[in-house]
Amino acid sequence: MFTSLNAATAYSAARTAVAPGQPGPAVQALSNAAEDFAAQMGKVDQVATGAMTGQVETHRLVQTIAEAEVALETVVAIRDKVVEAYQEILRMPV
Repeated sequence: MFTSLNAATAYSAARTAVAPGQPGPAVQALSNAAEDFAAQMGKVDQVATGAMTGQVETHRLVQTIAEAEVALETVVAIRDKVVEAYQEILRMPV
């Protein structure tokens, strides 16, 4: 016989099975990379502002922009790989 108590117990058991857990190492690494990228872009903004006000040398500005360009190319490459993997998943037969 199916009672409301049985239903509540089953619901409680199923709820823990679908609850989000701790992120895996890949998710944590991606999160750290995103934070590093944001910090790099913030650094570029600060150096560019300093260069406009004369507080930072031009050489330092060029170096920071080059570092930001490498970071941006890396982020774009990662994004392209994620989109490619997603498209591959969509092409899989169900």
